[in-house]
Amino acid sequence: MELSQLRYFLDAAATQHITKSAQRLHIAQPALTKSIHKLEEELGVPLFMRKGRNIVLTQYGQYLNDKLSPLINALDTVSSDLAHMAENENHTVRLSVLAASTIITQAIIEYKKQYPNINFHVLQNPENELFDIEITTNLFYNNTDENEDSRFICTEKIFLAVPDIEKYKNKTSINLDEVRDEGFISLFGSKQLRNICDKFCRHAGFEPNIIFESDSPDAVKNMIGANVGIGFWPEFSWGEINNSNVKLLEIENPICRRDIIITYKSIKSDTSCTSNFYNFLKEYFEQKKI
Repeated sequence: MELSQLRYFLDAAATQHITKSAQRLHIAQPALTKSIHKLEEELGVPLFMRKGRNIVLTQYGQYLNDKLSPLINALDTVSSDLAHMAENENHTVRLSVLAASTIITQAIIEYKKQYPNINFHVLQNPENELFDIEITTNLFYNNTDENEDSRFICTEKIFLAVPDIEKYKNKTSINLDEVRDEGFISLFGSKQLRNICDKFCRHAGFEPNIIFESDSPDAVKNMIGANVGIGFWPEFSWGEINNSNVKLLEIENPICRRDIIITYKSIKSDTSCTSNFYNFLKEYFEQKKI
């Protein structure tokens, strides 16, 4: 069966008149009759029967009409549906956020105020490679990509958040080995920031005593802010501590810093939305550093 045969059949079923259908389809009447007869031969059943000057569907023809109609209607919308999907996809930015989720969320909120029609699909799965922009972190990232326009690296200090008690009252900085016996509030071990901070502690000669851990940066920030324990606090990606009973100390030894890496991939036919948000992210991070 050819698609043209099926379309001819459906039109004849709708008009119940060979001449009218031939005119609507802009083909000769004998050609339409021949097409329908050929379809009947292929199927081995009669699809129409004469009723005066008109034709009506047989039970086989009615069955075929009922089955074909939704299929052909769906097929007719495929082109426009695909165009609509492509348009939506070009207005959707897919983010793989494996680090700095707090500041990325803030950036998305700010960007949506300016461009409300842009959609965001945020992923936090390191195995997923279907993304336009990826945000990761590393201790010392070595950028070997020749295309510098596709990767932005931002370095930030990591402070130690401690309770504002007598022990830390007059301190503005600290050596990490001074808190080896304290209880740490931390992200889960699978998080990239957690791995980096654990390395800081090992460099200082101890394993951190984790008394609370969560996969949510907000939960960790709130627990530190509630003085449940101490914790590492990225300089600008986590924002300010809204608690006067907690203070941030600069870590003198070891030097605690991390690189945030924002990688942009050109994988769409129209990359303007992704490119615009990538440039916005770079500016947003630069402003946060000031």
